[in-house]
Amino acid sequence: MARPTAVPLDRFELPRGFAAAGVACGLKPSGRPDVALLVAEPGWSAAGLFTTNRVVAAPVVWDRERLATHAGSIRAVIANSGCANACTGARGDADTRRTAERVAARLGCAPEQVLVLSTGVIGVPLDMTKLERGIGAAFERLAGPPDTNGETVHAGAVRAIMTTDTVPKTAAATVRLASGPVEIRGFAKGAGMIHPGMATMLAVVATDAALDAARLRRLLAGACERSFNRVSVDGDMSTNDTLLLLASGAAGSVAPADEPAFAAGLEAVCVSLARQIAADGEGATRLVEVTVSGAASEKDAHRVADAIACSPLFKTAVHGGDPNWGRVLAAAGASGVAFDPAVASLRFGADERAIEVVRGGVRAAYQEAEAAARLRDDPVEVRLDLGAGTAEATVWTCDFSAAYVSINADYTT
Repeated sequence: MARPTAVPLDRFELPRGFAAAGVACGLKPSGRPDVALLVAEPGWSAAGLFTTNRVVAAPVVWDRERLATHAGSIRAVIANSGCANACTGARGDADTRRTAERVAARLGCAPEQVLVLSTGVIGVPLDMTKLERGIGAAFERLAGPPDTNGETVHAGAVRAIMTTDTVPKTAAATVRLASGPVEIRGFAKGAGMIHPGMATMLAVVATDAALDAARLRRLLAGACERSFNRVSVDGDMSTNDTLLLLASGAAGSVAPADEPAFAAGLEAVCVSLARQIAADGEGATRLVEVTVSGAASEKDAHRVADAIACSPLFKTAVHGGDPNWGRVLAAAGASGVAFDPAVASLRFGADERAIEVVRGGVRAAYQEAEAAARLRDDPVEVRLDLGAGTAEATVWTCDFSAAYVSINADYTT
């Protein structure tokens, strides 16, 4: 598998066939970048996965429909932060179309070839005067100097989609195929309202490989299942979650024999971004990796791991470094998955530093201080073996601190 790396913003660029920029237009009261623009010439193949929440933002509806009809000829992605454009009724739908029309007019293409992303506060209409000004500024930025403030032009798009994120999230991998190397690079935002149901944030993954929309969709679904659908910060699913995979074709086609290698590289990039989202969870102090093995099926393992990762009791124990392993077993037992607790085992920590705290469903022989120390690692690794089979799954989450409550208690005020 290709090994992904996070890319510093002074070196972040999307693959060949992509141009991107980010600017500030005033949607964020902070004055930070809030409009991101990606453009293509002549066009990309595209695939997308979206939230399964029944309450969805206007851009999600627009993008689903556009990808159903124009997935082979997407010309641009326009994204804004500072306003989710969700639960905004007919006005929200009209503002989404108007956003696509403004971008399309600059590119000389159809509005249906433009995808729209939004993130921010729910229930607030977009300030279209500001956004239209931002669209114009973003096109000007694309034509400007190659870098700004020591960062690449493409890096501006990364910053422009951030909301409560404390750090930008990027990943890149080079996949060596028989026809030559192809690049896979992506960026994402997400820190709160994060829970599986595809997706769990905004994320854009780009490649210079040539793949049609149907293959992109299939590959994206596989990668998402073991990455973005296995990350949870707070158990709350957003209304705007969108994951896009865009292919420029600049590096040539991916032969069927090379598809497994490409799929592995794509999954690696998505896993890296998912882990970064969990690590930057609102108020988080460390990443938590929950692996459940010995399950009858991967689905069962995922379900148990997810139940543990979503437990506030477990997450607060991790924050305090309290090796209260009963909270792990209780969460697993409440997951709905059948297993025999009398054969379960549990470890805190990884490899030779791991401390076994449960064996055969009861307390193992261990020193409390040593187990507590493993819960202060970063990442914290929790490994539960159900003893019911050979399947396993990993879910990424974070600890739960008082800062999370503080951030969300006055999010809109």
